[in-house]
Amino acid sequence: MTPAGDLLPVGSLAELHALLAAQPAVLVYFSTPDCRVCQALRPKVAELLARDFPRLSGLYVDCAALPDAAGQYQVFSVPTMIGFFEGREWRRWGRSVGLEEIRSGLDRPYGLIFAER
Repeated sequence: MTPAGDLLPVGSLAELHALLAAQPAVLVYFSTPDCRVCQALRPKVAELLARDFPRLSGLYVDCAALPDAAGQYQVFSVPTMIGFFEGREWRRWGRSVGLEEIRSGLDRPYGLIFAER
């Protein structure tokens, strides 16, 4: 689950793999510290997850600190967000994306996974 108001920072590629395997629904936010757009969008994405998708885990990957994670998930520009459901990549958003686009992309699979739980 996403901590209120922020995304959980990931410390290594192994930790990212473990978190993706352990959680049924995850949004991974790939960014760099020097990306102003990324820094402005990150709290808004965290708020969206906390408000509309409380059972979805939000993770933050600093591509400058973890270039191997960016490479493994083919992240070539920031911000990039990847939604995973049941360990599989569901959808990917990048660069100029709106919160409504993210919400609509997560809504259906989130409802399907958590409706029966």
